[in-house]
Amino acid sequence: MKVTSYEPGMFCWVELATTDAKAAKSFYTGLFGWKVNEIPMGDQGTYFIFQKDGNDAGAMYEQSPQEKKERIPPHWNSYISVKDADAAAKKAAGLGGQVVAGPFDVMDIGRMAFVADPHRAMFAVWQPKKRNGATVINEPGALCWNELYSSDIEASRKYYSSLFGWKLEPSPEYTEIHVGDRGVGGMMQISKEMGGMPPMWMPYFMVSDAEATCKKTQSLGGKVHKPAADIPKVGRFAVLADPQGASFAIIKISM
Repeated sequence: MKVTSYEPGMFCWVELATTDAKAAKSFYTGLFGWKVNEIPMGDQGTYFIFQKDGNDAGAMYEQSPQEKKERIPPHWNSYISVKDADAAAKKAAGLGGQVVAGPFDVMDIGRMAFVADPHRAMFAVWQPKKRNGATVINEPGALCWNELYSSDIEASRKYYSSLFGWKLEPSPEYTEIHVGDRGVGGMMQISKEMGGMPPMWMPYFMVSDAEATCKKTQSLGGKVHKPAADIPKVGRFAVLADPQGASFAIIKISM
């Protein structure tokens, strides 16, 4: 599905921060069939844009020497579209979060800030200028969902609904996130079975075959954290990790 704009509060972009861009490029192009558009950024290195059929699906950058020194784990960043990055960052901090970086301009394409919520789950806010975000979503090889793993689900519901005006549909096991009438993501409580997993946002990429994607992940050097399993009336999903350790999920949607 091609997209040209995003409503405020919608997830609009995903970006991998990795310790080894060359290896990660090989893994993700092999797994999803993405092509890569490499953009030199001077002293900041290279920005790698993942493309599906010529459309932007996400991006990647190699962590700075300082980030590597601090042993920040490889991870995917989830971006949320906002009208005003400065106002969103100020509100995020006022609600108990922390502005980790920014707000700052990204050349002439947008303005952004990195934020940690009150439980240290990281996300980014994006005020579009020349770029709105991904130009393809909700099809195999593209982003289709974002999910928060929270250490305090009640507090997370209150924080994010206050920050972005999200409409939440909670159940004992899961909370769906809606922008207007459209489901865009979810939240769930970190359980004891998750083995001390830190609070985090995780992107979901759509695939045409969950089992085949798990096997391919392993053949490319990645890991299967949670084997393919059914979500009733939704589809079949799995939680994976690339060879550098960045976690992500995949899902085959039921038709």
